[in-house]
Amino acid sequence: MATKTRIIKKYPNRRLYDTEISSYITLEDVRQLIVDNEEFEVRDARSGEDLTRPVLLQIIAEHEQDGQPMLSTQVLSQIIRFYGDSLQGFMGSYLERSMQLFLDQQQQFRSQLNTMLGQTPWSMLNQLTERNMDMWKNFQQGLLGTMNTPPGTKPRDETKPRGR
Repeated sequence: MATKTRIIKKYPNRRLYDTEISSYITLEDVRQLIVDNEEFEVRDARSGEDLTRPVLLQIIAEHEQDGQPMLSTQVLSQIIRFYGDSLQGFMGSYLERSMQLFLDQQQQFRSQLNTMLGQTPWSMLNQLTERNMDMWKNFQQGLLGTMNTPPGTKPRDETKPRGR
């Protein structure tokens, strides 16, 4: 069964209206939709323009101001430096893949914690760390391999000898 994308309308007075529940909601309510893995779009009430990204950035900015921030000043500065750089398009996909890899590893760690019977916590953590390092190395090598390959060509298999 396909899930229907929930539409949130943003009005000029900056209020958000959830069309599914026919009620005004807050940015914290939108954050909860994200936590709950709900599909949604934020649209300008007048023009219909997609405002999802600016609203998500607003949520991040508010959470960065409260409590302990996730993004240091150094990380934010480095991200800003990539805007206008020739690698700007690559950086977005790199961050997306890195986040997915981190989430996959987190899930793997949780499942291993649940099946930890018969192992000491240290041996399990050592095994997990070794696997994560191998996955991270493979991930980086794959990214570097695609960066060094001209568009429209396949990366060369380094295990095969070169023909003369």
